[in-house]
Amino acid sequence: MPATVVVGTQWGDEGKGKFTDLVAEGVNVVVRYQGGHNAGHTIVVGGEHFALQLVPSGILYPGVVPVIGNGVVVDPAVLIAELDMLAGRGVDTSRLRLSGNAHLVMPWHQEIDLMTERYLGRNRLGTTKRGIGPAYADKASRVGLRVQDLLDPKIFRQKLDIVAKEKNAVLAKVYNRLALDPEGIAERYLEHYTPRLRPYIADTVMVLHDALGRGDSVLLEGAQATYLDLDHGTYPFVTSSNPVAGGACTGAGIGPLHIDRVIGVAKAYVTRVGAGPFPTEIDGELQDLLVERGAEFGTNTGRRRRVGWFDGVMLRHAVRLNSLSEVALTKLDVLDTLPSVRVCVAYEADGVRYEHVPYHQSVLHKVEPVYEDLPGWQCDLSRATTMADLPREARDYVEFLSSMAGVPVSLIGVGPGREQYVRVAA
Repeated sequence: MPATVVVGTQWGDEGKGKFTDLVAEGVNVVVRYQGGHNAGHTIVVGGEHFALQLVPSGILYPGVVPVIGNGVVVDPAVLIAELDMLAGRGVDTSRLRLSGNAHLVMPWHQEIDLMTERYLGRNRLGTTKRGIGPAYADKASRVGLRVQDLLDPKIFRQKLDIVAKEKNAVLAKVYNRLALDPEGIAERYLEHYTPRLRPYIADTVMVLHDALGRGDSVLLEGAQATYLDLDHGTYPFVTSSNPVAGGACTGAGIGPLHIDRVIGVAKAYVTRVGAGPFPTEIDGELQDLLVERGAEFGTNTGRRRRVGWFDGVMLRHAVRLNSLSEVALTKLDVLDTLPSVRVCVAYEADGVRYEHVPYHQSVLHKVEPVYEDLPGWQCDLSRATTMADLPREARDYVEFLSSMAGVPVSLIGVGPGREQYVRVAA
C-alpha cells in the first residue's frame, strides 16, 4: 500500500501533530523522518495534553508501529525522558523502532549551538539551542556519531575521542569554554543510554519495506515545515534538515514511487518563531488577541510566536514544492471573534507585483502584502463536525484558501481536541 506524507506548509507550528494523530488512526506505521527535539507536537486526547518531541504521534494508537527514521538527530536523554513520560501515563512504548543510522546529538553540539548564537548577537538565527544544527553539520562533515555506534563500545570510544579532541579545541580557543570530558561522556552514553535504547534500535528501512510489502499503510511525519527547509526555506533563518515532502524519502529510506498522498498542514493564519522575513506579520492588539486565543507559545521553548494574516502566496509555493494533494487547515476557530479576515494574495516590491515567492532574499525582506478582505463569521465553531455546521462566511474563507492553493481542503480544525475537526466531503 502506498505511503502518505504530512508536511507543514508555513514556518512550523501549524498543528501537524493533531492531524498526524488523526490520520494515524487508520495506518500501521508512523515515521518521523527529520528534525530533532527542537520541534514539538502537541496532541490533546480526552482532555489530556501530550507534548511529543521525538516520538512519532502514532505512539498513542496501540496498533501503530512508531518509527524514528535515519534522518532524525536524537538526543538520547530527551528520548528516554519522553519514553518515561509516556510510560508513566499508561502508553505502551515497546513498539517504537529507532533507526541505527540516526545521528546522535552530543554535548558539544549544544555548547557550540549556544555559543554561536551568542556570538552572532543581533544577527542570531533564533535557534532553540538544542544542538540540532551542529549535529547535522557533523553529519555532513562525516564525523558524527550514530545510534548504531552505541552498540559497539570500542567504535563509540574511538570516534568520540577523535571528535572530542577537535570540539574541545574549538570550545576552548574560540569560545573560551571549559573542555568536555570524553570519558564522562562515554560512560553516560554507553552505561546509561545504551541499555535503555537497545531494545528499540532496528534496521528501520527494512521495517518500512517489510510493512509496505505486506500492504500495510505508512504515514511519514515531518517536523518543522516548508519555509524552514534548509534548501527551500527563508535561509538562513531555517532548520538544518529537509522537512519538505521529498525529505521523507531520504529521511526514512523509501523511494518516491511509494508515496501517493501528501497532506499539507496550514494554520488559518500564519505564525513563526525567531528571526526572519514575515510579509504578513501584524502587531498591536490584534496580534495579542490571536496569540492569546491560539495559545501561540512554543511547545518546547515556550517562546511567543509572531503572528500574521494567512499568506496565500506561501501556500501556492508550498503546493509546488511538496506536490500537495490536499490541505488540512487548522485553528479556524481562533478567528471566530473577528469582524473581517485578511488573506495575502500577492506581494509588491519596487513597483513589481509577485504572485509567487521571490527567490531573492533581499526582495522577500521588503515586499508588501496585497490583501483581500473577507467577512468574518463572529460565532463559535468549536462544536462543528460537518461543513453544514460552519456559517457561510467560514465556508467562504475555506473555499477561498482552497482556490488559491489549487488543491482541496480535506480537514478543518475547529479546536485543540482530537475530535474537534470537520472532514470535508470529496
